[in-house]
Amino acid sequence: MTAPTSPPPRRPLRLGVIGLGRAFVLMLPTLRAHPALRLVAAMDPRPEARDRFVAEFGGRAHTTVAALCADPEVEAIYVASPHGFHREQVIAALEAGRHVLVEKPMALDLASCMAMVAAAERVGVHLLVGHSHSFDAPVLHARRAIDAGTHGRLRMITALNFTDFLYRPRRPEELDTAQGGGVVWSQAAHQVDVVRLLGGGLVKTVRATAAVWDPSRRSETAYNALLTFTDGASATLTYSGAGHFDTDELCGWIGELGQRRDPAEHGRARARLAGRSEADEIALKAARTYGAGAGGDATPPVAHNHFGFVVASCDHADLRPTADGVHIYADHGRRFEALPPPVVARAEVIDELWAAAVEGVPPIHDGAWGMATLEVCGAILQSAAEDREVVLHHQVVPGDRR
Repeated sequence: MTAPTSPPPRRPLRLGVIGLGRAFVLMLPTLRAHPALRLVAAMDPRPEARDRFVAEFGGRAHTTVAALCADPEVEAIYVASPHGFHREQVIAALEAGRHVLVEKPMALDLASCMAMVAAAERVGVHLLVGHSHSFDAPVLHARRAIDAGTHGRLRMITALNFTDFLYRPRRPEELDTAQGGGVVWSQAAHQVDVVRLLGGGLVKTVRATAAVWDPSRRSETAYNALLTFTDGASATLTYSGAGHFDTDELCGWIGELGQRRDPAEHGRARARLAGRSEADEIALKAARTYGAGAGGDATPPVAHNHFGFVVASCDHADLRPTADGVHIYADHGRRFEALPPPVVARAEVIDELWAAAVEGVPPIHDGAWGMATLEVCGAILQSAAEDREVVLHHQVVPGDRR
């Protein structure tokens, strides 16, 4: 018997980054550790961020998007800038012939999404949207179980997440819904992506409420939404960023990024902001960006990323993806399908980008998928504002649409 052989190493994808802010910091452990990736260039307006990038990665730092897009070493570009810059920067990168991974939400309006999707199709390169938590391995595992049909037809999804999101340090535009602030644009994109992936993607209608609870924070604190799918399934989504109850209590005190949480930290986010001016808060936010002290947590996660409490209810079982696997509560018993902890946090994002850019594999989380999720997020706000059900028109199924 011959000894098993390891798969050949994948040649590294050469990645450039637009925006070395908070999104980049959160993805940095993945970007550092993934063996199929090499950071070669970055663009940021802040000299301290550019200097740190050069010192850490030895790549080139650019002061303009055009210069980064023209860099001959760059094969793909990660757009990690604030939401309002995505359309212009993504299209510039696509038109330069670069594959693109853009942070969620991909834009703040459908017209911008359509323009980005059209640019990718016109040039013949791949556009991916993420990270979102529908990349998480337990969510993908649950979706495969649903696809297998073993548990019967999917009937209902319940998704809950309670965090302190709105009371983490924010720039003024992050508290302005019109500029992409608040929990709907920033957090519903995760929750909607998870629910759409589990439900097959084709949301038919949205009925929602969303409200500003704290006038000093100026944007939506929380939302409730009922989604119906074209096949008759439904999903309820609840999210609160008020900093009171924490859904991680229902998730074994494993945090969103797969890290262990301390219940004694309750209320720390609100306490950190108490008595501070807007200028103080802006400074706190700046301190969390690359080049200003924050460098990404290199500690390996103890479990997978997750986005709160999720249950997918089928005819013969409820499936509950968690940070370490999927619980299955079936007609005649229950079991737990464990998944090993990740070696590289959020590796699924880079795996999907690498497969698309290097092997031409159509991604699940492509531009059409991201646009469909954006449509649902916009419908949550529209339904809440107009007190009515909103019908959707741009939904797609996960998988190959080429």
